[in-house]
Amino acid sequence: RQVGKPAKLALIAVARKLLTVLNAMMRDRKPYLKAGPQ
Repeated sequence: RQVGKPAKLALIAVARKLLTVLNAMMRDRKPYLKAGPQ
């Protein structure tokens, strides 16, 4: 498959973002609050 690399990069970016959010939640001991419309 020719488009394999960009898909993997996107997956890694999403996983990294999720890990950052989870790490902040654990650090601050706060639940996840879904952001509403700005």
